Amino acid sequence: MVKKHARELFWSTILLTAATLAVRTVSVGFGVWISNRAGAEAMGLFSLMSGVYGFALTLATAGIHLGVVHLIVDATGKGENHRVSLIMRRAVLYALTLGISSAALLTLFAEPISVYWLHDMRTVRSLRLFGISLPLIALSSVFSGYFTAVRRTYKNATVQVLEQGIKIGATMYLLAILFAGDIEAVCCALVLGGVVAECGSFLIHLGLFLMDKSRHFPQKTVKKEKGITKRLLGISLPIALTAYLRSGLITLQHILIPEGLRRRGSAHAAALAAYGSVHSMAMPILLYPAALISSCAGLLVPEIAECHVQNSRRRICYMISRVWWLALLFSIGTAGILACFSQEIGHALYPGTDAGNYIRILAPLVPIMYVDTATDAIMKGLGEQVYSMNINIADALISVVLVWLLIPRFGIGGYLFTIYFSELFNTVLSIAHLLSLTAPRIRLGKWVFKPLFAIVGATSAVRLCAQAFPTPIDPPALSITVHVLLCLLLYLLLLWLLGAVDREDRLWFSTLFSKKSRTRSLDTPNKRMRPAAYRNSRRYCRPSNAAFSVGMSNEKSATSE
Repeated sequence: MVKKHARELFWSTILLTAATLAVRTVSVGFGVWISNRAGAEAMGLFSLMSGVYGFALTLATAGIHLGVVHLIVDATGKGENHRVSLIMRRAVLYALTLGISSAALLTLFAEPISVYWLHDMRTVRSLRLFGISLPLIALSSVFSGYFTAVRRTYKNATVQVLEQGIKIGATMYLLAILFAGDIEAVCCALVLGGVVAECGSFLIHLGLFLMDKSRHFPQKTVKKEKGITKRLLGISLPIALTAYLRSGLITLQHILIPEGLRRRGSAHAAALAAYGSVHSMAMPILLYPAALISSCAGLLVPEIAECHVQNSRRRICYMISRVWWLALLFSIGTAGILACFSQEIGHALYPGTDAGNYIRILAPLVPIMYVDTATDAIMKGLGEQVYSMNINIADALISVVLVWLLIPRFGIGGYLFTIYFSELFNTVLSIAHLLSLTAPRIRLGKWVFKPLFAIVGATSAVRLCAQAFPTPIDPPALSITVHVLLCLLLYLLLLWLLGAVDREDRLWFSTLFSKKSRTRSLDTPNKRMRPAAYRNSRRYCRPSNAAFSVGMSNEKSATSE
């Protein structure tokens, strides 16, 4: 019997998705309020600083979360619960070392970065304020990794919700009371609000961890045990080193974008405004529905890792196929709706800006980005995180070159082309490598073409009905919501009619909601499932390949868990 059933994974995903959606809904709404109040130039400057902050954040946290997840999953899987406390102590020490070091570097070099990289002295104070939160975020990553490893992700979701509430309250207070002036003051208020939120997040995470540990792992820590620090560094450092290189390239790319726009002839304020319209307005809307994919991806890492340790080839293939199928069904529908209603969304959320145009242009990238997120999580679970990071480094390097060459010549259009090329490059290489390791069957007709026909039909029908029977609904946001819900309902109906969701899929969904399924694994196809479902589930696995042949001489032992 598998320790974690698919039904439990499904409901954990639903819970985490609900919390993430709630956080993102509030965050996007708050971002809209900030953007409309501060303006595109202020958001562009904040995005420019965030690129540097992202690099410092990578210095502080790279590899910590995944290292904790792998070590604790391994320890609890072997019944060595006494090692959990020691693992956490070593991880906390590692996180503090990196967090304090990155904070010191950011504070020390804030002025040179502002002068020589960002070419804007208004960023000095904000960069120094950013440094305060880095040690706290590093420690929170350790506790988050612990809750992910022990499958109590609802506690991470709780912290996310509370952190977002603290951030919004603190930022609104600072904007309204303490700062009411120039763009530099607005950026400082945004940074300080985030710092206060990270302090609250750390304290809540710490309290939840101490209570959870005293309840589930009360064993005394072994005083000396060799190998834990070495294993933690062995997992975390390769990820960290590659993440540092990739993050540095991304930071350079973000610095080059406004600079390239200025070289094309745009004024400094106009360059920041165009940059802010893409990164602070359009991209949050495109990534808002990704809460489902990101939640599922975070929960997949320990699940795939456990399957990999147990050499459960068929179960891994089945899970990969299911995840890709769900990701494509969801992302293709999302992309169609965003493309269809891009102008209405842009006008309702960011009036007087070009956000709607950028949403329409970037909407076709949504399936690629969402599938790439799921694929990266699967590769991390299979222990291929270093290869994944190598792809990301190559992706970032190519992006820097394209930004440097294209933006001065083609302006913001060159940057949009860079985003497309970068996402396609990363996703294709990740999927190709994963297919070389595993053997899931690819069903393009069911996974891609049928959902594509369904969303085109759904959006076209809603558009035609709206034009034929105009019914003005105020405010505009309510009108958009009604149209989107109609599209979703019609999309689901067409998926069923076209066979994108067939009988076997409906049987699989029914087991997720059935209490009788608690005694069996639902993410592994086996003969105890309904006969039709078992026969159909074989289509999700190709014949065994060399990468999975090692240790798989007894296929029955790998599937009857």
